[in-house]
Amino acid sequence: MLIALGAAARIGFDWLAVSLPTPVYGVVVKVGFSETLAITSGLVFGPVQGFLVGGLIIVVSDLYIAPGPWTPFIAGIIGLLGVFGGLLRGRVWSAPGSLAAVAVAATLLSELLQNTWVSLFYNIPLVATMATGIPSLLTALINNTILLTTIGPKIIRVLRERVVRPMVEEARHD
Repeated sequence: MLIALGAAARIGFDWLAVSLPTPVYGVVVKVGFSETLAITSGLVFGPVQGFLVGGLIIVVSDLYIAPGPWTPFIAGIIGLLGVFGGLLRGRVWSAPGSLAAVAVAATLLSELLQNTWVSLFYNIPLVATMATGIPSLLTALINNTILLTTIGPKIIRVLRERVVRPMVEEARHD
């Protein structure tokens, strides 16, 4: 369910971004739920599941958009955000303040890794890639912080109530 939701949102925002002028594309393409769903999955289920949710959102959506040489790398990077969430499992609560800190740290990590990949793949100096990526970075920071602090706690609560708790109760009955 999370993978389908994340992929559908990413596909919609990518289709919107493609219809916009080139300078705006890099900003709009950063709006979405991929990172939020990867991190919350990690926080609730652990690092492996967080990685799978994050990575599969990218792979599945790219099958509908335009897979390219970036797909495995971006999938791995978003998957790492799920691992990051999983490593913080039990240490981070659903409080907006702690989720805001997670959003900022995860976004900075993601943007650094994505810009490093672009720099290496296209043989562009990293400083230039980082400088031209500032609008994209700011959009991702705003997007991820807002989503993780507003709907993040709701996603975490629903996953714990509807998935984790029934699994624990079922295991007790066996």
